[in-house]
Amino acid sequence: MTTYTHGHHESVLRSHRWRTIENSAAYLVPHLVEGMSVLDVGCGPGTITADLAARVGRVTAVEVSEAALGLARAEIASRGLTNVEFVVADVHALDLPDDSFDVVHAHQVLQHVADPVTALREMRRVCRPGGLVAARDSDYAGFTWFPQVPELDAWMSLYQQAATANGGEPQAGRRLLSWARAAGFTDVRPGASTWCFATPEDREWWGGMWADRIVQSALASQLQAEGLASREDLHRIADGWRSWADSKDGWLTVLHGEVLCRP
Repeated sequence: MTTYTHGHHESVLRSHRWRTIENSAAYLVPHLVEGMSVLDVGCGPGTITADLAARVGRVTAVEVSEAALGLARAEIASRGLTNVEFVVADVHALDLPDDSFDVVHAHQVLQHVADPVTALREMRRVCRPGGLVAARDSDYAGFTWFPQVPELDAWMSLYQQAATANGGEPQAGRRLLSWARAAGFTDVRPGASTWCFATPEDREWWGGMWADRIVQSALASQLQAEGLASREDLHRIADGWRSWADSKDGWLTVLHGEVLCRP
């Protein structure tokens, strides 16, 4: 496994808990049917997991550690859902039987794993014939924003360096199709979608979240430990995020690649 670049600071979880099936897995929704079995790989704090569970028969939530899985357990419990089970597993070697699930789903996972092709092969193995493997990942080089804020350029450069040093692939979105083909899928439907933050409320939330993350999260600790940025540098970037958020013309999109694969 790689080192998870973001970590689990509150500022990171604030972002992850915002995710829903509607804003983060809309491409999958038309394929979900009541009674289906779904494997949610890298479930994080479980908000998408819970949305899946409300639409299908049963969901198995997977994370790499019991501590990480505890976040999803709390979310599922808070919603009173009883059709979710939890498994600690490595996506490179899932301790699950062949042909076990109708849908195998991963959101923002493959950009962080050591070997995305092996991960997709495992996802394919546990998906039943005729089922569906679905993956969505952001593409950092595809992020676009206005107005141009130098501190955001610095943020992007530093994130790319940190994620790559950790063994990840920040441009995962554009590579999903190639990884799926390399994993042996021949029936692949590629696509793309975006998040857009342009209203005052959305800018305040996204900009404020990243202003906190760049000085408080695991990313901040790594950048300072590896000598890539000083504490003062990171605070300047945080101020840049707040400046962007305060701009009445502020606009930012996050590009995502998507694949729907049939085994």
